[in-house]
Amino acid sequence: MKEFLYQLVYALFYAFSKLPYKALYGASDCFYIILYHLVGYRREIVRRNLATSFPDKSQEELRYIERGFYHWLCDYFVETVKLMSVSRQELLQHIEFKGVEQLEECFDNGQMCAAILGHYGNWEFLSATGLAFQRHHEAVCGLIYHPLRSDLFERMFIKLRQSMGGVCIPKKDILRYLISFKRQGLMNLFGYIADQGPRYQNIHLWLPFLNHDTPVFTGAERIMRKMNNAVFYVDMERPERGHYICTFHLMTKNPAALPEFEITRDYFRRLEQTIRRDPRFYLWSHDRWKRTHEEFDREYKIENGHVVKRAQATPQQG
Repeated sequence: MKEFLYQLVYALFYAFSKLPYKALYGASDCFYIILYHLVGYRREIVRRNLATSFPDKSQEELRYIERGFYHWLCDYFVETVKLMSVSRQELLQHIEFKGVEQLEECFDNGQMCAAILGHYGNWEFLSATGLAFQRHHEAVCGLIYHPLRSDLFERMFIKLRQSMGGVCIPKKDILRYLISFKRQGLMNLFGYIADQGPRYQNIHLWLPFLNHDTPVFTGAERIMRKMNNAVFYVDMERPERGHYICTFHLMTKNPAALPEFEITRDYFRRLEQTIRRDPRFYLWSHDRWKRTHEEFDREYKIENGHVVKRAQATPQQG
């Protein structure tokens, strides 16, 4: 039954993806009316996030960003579904990659690369980066992902994310895969979407980000340092509907030489600049500031590099 349901849903989405872009964006406009005006999907969270991130903006400015966000969110959906059937040649008319020559220079020198990005623009397009390579067509490109709760939609997303030649690897398995690729001498580029809100037990660092004291993941940096990756920040722009520019900016070729957490700090500084340039294309519907530093300090403690409940902390000798 599950397999039948998957095949049915996949067939419906695939049929939808065969529509031309003009028709898909027309459907997106209809979805916007439903999602924003009728359903009000997560509107309270979006408004709270925008108001607290941009306290200096007027209500008119905030509503402009809010409406733009919902328009973009619906576009993100149809653009992502389109990946199920779009040809590689047609996709490259909608996404432009810049800075890939720096990636290939690293591959020339035998160094693997890591790309760090946020939920901005259409991050699904990153898996198509390999299409822009001139010399290293054999390089492995892909995204690290957190498994979805729905097996049906996880299978579907993995399939469409791999449609452009990229691979998807669960975050719990990425280090094992990277070590295997290194032993095989396979050059690779993996994207880390690193702006999610971690659970209290996974918080090792708080940063100022968009006017908030923000808990952040540091696992991506630890892997980059361990694998000695050349680290790139992915800056995405959307100059017009249906067109993205994805630019790779080199952050460091020697991550282990930097102070601990410096890559993470630099990443969030760059991401904030990207968001402030045009806030409409950031994922504001995620409740990323629901955890507070005060509650963390009250309930948890970092001890020997591990987050533990305060009641479990080792008594101090003295």
